[in-house]
Formats: sequence, C-alpha cells, structure tokens
Amino acid sequence: MKKRDLYIIIYSLTITVSIIYAIQPIQPLLANEFKISITQASQFTGIVMLFLAISPIIYGYVLEKISVKKMLLGSLLILFVANSFLGFSSTYESFLFFRTVEALVLPAILTSLMSILANLDKKNIKLNMSIYVASTVFGGLFGRIFSGYIATSLSYHFVFYLLSFGVLLCIYFIYTLSYEEEPKIIKPKLADIVNILKDKRFFLIYFMMFTLYFVFGGVLNILPFHVVDIMPKVTEFEISLLYFGYAMGLIVALNATRTIKLFRGELNTIVVGLILFLTVTIFLVFENIIFIFFLICLFCLSMFMVHTVSTGIINTLKESQKSLTSGIYLAFYYTGGTLGSVIPAIIYEKFGWEILMYIFGGILSSVLMLVIFNRKLF
Repeated sequence: MKKRDLYIIIYSLTITVSIIYAIQPIQPLLANEFKISITQASQFTGIVMLFLAISPIIYGYVLEKISVKKMLLGSLLILFVANSFLGFSSTYESFLFFRTVEALVLPAILTSLMSILANLDKKNIKLNMSIYVASTVFGGLFGRIFSGYIATSLSYHFVFYLLSFGVLLCIYFIYTLSYEEEPKIIKPKLADIVNILKDKRFFLIYFMMFTLYFVFGGVLNILPFHVVDIMPKVTEFEISLLYFGYAMGLIVALNATRTIKLFRGELNTIVVGLILFLTVTIFLVFENIIFIFFLICLFCLSMFMVHTVSTGIINTLKESQKSLTSGIYLAFYYTGGTLGSVIPAIIYEKFGWEILMYIFGGILSSVLMLVIFNRKLF
C-alpha cells in the first residue's frame, strides 16, 4: 500500500465527516439567522443522519454496477457544489434543500472511501478499519472546532466556502489515486436481514446502539442551544470547544484491546461503558460550563467505548455475511442518530434541558438492565 494513497483517503474522510458535523456548533446562529425553531435547525443534522441510516440498505441495489472511483468523484463534485451554495443560502428552505443534496451523496462518499481503504492492503484490513474509525472521529472533532472558530473569526458563510475548497482538493487527490481494483457491493437480501435480526445477540446489540446514539446525538445536537441559554453572549468558537471531548473517541479506538483487557472481557467493558454513560447523562443537568466540558469528555469516552467493542462483537458473532451484519449495525446506529436529532429538540423546546436529561437517564437505565439480564447470551 502506498503511503500517499493512505494519506489521500485519511484526508478525504476528514473533510467529508467535517462537513457532516461542522454545522452543530453554529445551529443556534443559523436558527437566529433564518428565524427558525430549534427543531427546524436540528433538521440540518437530522437529514444527514437519515440518509446515513438507509444507505447500507439502498446503496447495495443502486450502486452495484457503478465504478467506486467514478462514484466517489461524481459524489464529491455534487458535494462541492451543494456545500458552496450553503454559504450563499439566505433562507431556511434553500439551506435545507442544499443540505438534503449533501445528505444524498455523503453516504456514497463514505461507503466508497471505506471500500477503497479496505482493499488498499488486504493483509491489514483490521488496521485499515481502525484508521477509518480514527479518521471519522478526527473529522467530527475537526469539523466542529473549525466551524466554531471560523464562524466567530469571520462569518458562518466562510465555514462552507473553506470546506468546499477542501472538497475541491479531495477531487484532485482522488483523481490521482493509484487505485485500480473495484470492490463489489453486495445486495442485501430481505430473508438474510430477517434471519440475522432473529438472533437475540445481534438484535440486543443493534437495539443498544440505536438507543445510545439516540441519546448521544440528542445531547450533542441540543448542547449548543443549552449553552446559549446559560451564557447568552457565548461565541460559536467557545461552543465548539465543548466538543473537544470527541477526541476521546480517538483514544478509545486506538486502545480497544487494552480497554477490554482492563475490564476482563467485552461484555464487562460494555456494561462499564453503559454505567458511565448513564451517570454522566444524569449529571449533565448541572449548569456549570467547566463541569459540562469535563462531563462531555467522559460522555464521549463511554459512548465510543461501547461503540468500539460492539463493532468488534458484531464482526465475530457470524463467520459469513460480515458486511451485511455491519450494514444492519450502521442502519440501527444512524436511525438512532436521526431520531436523536429531532425528537430531543421537541422535548427540549417544551420541557427544557433538565427534563430531557432525566428522560435520557430513564431510557439508558432500561437498556443497561436489558444488557445485564441477557449477558448469558454471549
């Protein structure tokens, strides 16, 4: 594997994921700019989560015979145009339209980059997938902090202009990528999906991650609005710094084996992660910004602890159909994220942050009990 090719994939993943999450710290700004509600502003993230949720199912059918590299270049070109127009959009309707266009192509870009990365060096697929996870985590962190800094220093328009320039560089680099092999995207069969969901072990993990990402996405999506309520004069850059805890995902992703050894097994690691995640969620009712910053670090740490271990379990429970079991995992994961981008916003507007955290706490308590009572399955 050429190092240059690997760097191109890492760069492309970073820019792509940055575009997905860069919008979160500036959602209160956009809500004020377009005179819209918190729920409407949350749709800017929710629409992308929706297409990420359905992509593992639809892309196998739509993209089966399309060249991965050509699909990637075409999708990046559409992303460049749509993201550029976001900077020019002056109404909620036009902004949501171009964000929807982005949502259509973002899953295709991520799927293509994952496929290429997995096939760059077939002897080190596990290492390459670790690189993929680390790159997406870094992209989520970079996108949020970059967005907050640029929106505060210049204006929110330049967030989209500069990221669009980053996409333009992606197009050039991908065009020069020395990659010839075209991995086949396998169409999922409904009968296979049903059989996998009938296995209680798979369903438990899928449901658990659906719930966790519902809470995780809900907290991180509503957090900027909550901070503005606490500190009306807070800047977008100061809001974005609260997302620095996302870096915990890098630490967990690169130390998964050590973490499992520390807690003496995968299931124990998941239970510890769930307990920490639940505890932190309840403590988020406190309104001290410094305290919230440290809590978000632990919040992200526990989330990625469970996520990383669960991904590993999914890939070892079944010898065959690993791509399908992973695809269903992602579908449940991002469906939770989609609902977590919308429903918590409605609850927050009507009942406030404290009630929302207690509702999350109740949901997580139920999931924790469900995992503990079914631990013998594993």
